[in-house]
Amino acid sequence: MERKVIVKKILTWFIQGLIFTAPVVITVYIIVMLFNFVDGLLTGVIAGLIGIRIPGLGLLVVLGFITLIGFLSSSILFRPLLTYLDRLISQAPLVKIIYTSIKDFLSAFVGKEKRFTEPVLVKVGKGADLEKMGFITQHDLSSLGIKTGKIAVYLPHSYNFSGNLFIVPVENITPLHIPPAEAMKFIVTAGVTNIEKTIVDEIVDTSVDLNTGDENY
Repeated sequence: MERKVIVKKILTWFIQGLIFTAPVVITVYIIVMLFNFVDGLLTGVIAGLIGIRIPGLGLLVVLGFITLIGFLSSSILFRPLLTYLDRLISQAPLVKIIYTSIKDFLSAFVGKEKRFTEPVLVKVGKGADLEKMGFITQHDLSSLGIKTGKIAVYLPHSYNFSGNLFIVPVENITPLHIPPAEAMKFIVTAGVTNIEKTIVDEIVDTSVDLNTGDENY
């Protein structure tokens, strides 16, 4: 009987250790993989030029180059040139599909025109008690020939980096006054992650007009 208790305690300690170490190890692993990938893009070229292989130098060059492009894109002198290149690539057959898709996807997360900023609850079907969490991505769908009163909502999948786009009536939408990042984390983890009450309390209570997307403070 005592042996079973000891084994149970050891198993409990192992699980607790696994819960603590697994996220740390996986996080470090992902960071190292990303570091090696980005650093490896130019490490060979730089090593061939200077004759010395310096870990991390390729990463610094890539980050510096990206920052330089961002700086040039904000300057008056180079902005027209970059705008022209952007328009040229956007009009190229086949290439424009890949280019514009990636550009719009990145802009939705980190650009000036962020789209995943309005977490909402979506009622699935009339008279149903089932609701799903998602994000409003478009308020005006007239360019698609869709009548007013409907909006585009993206519903991410749990434990996955995919989701579905739904066109739903405005009356089926309930705004959630929580940080978008916390809402995304809550959905992706299938509701396992808790949204801290202190974070919710810090959110300014705003009313969002779902037809226009305007916020009234």
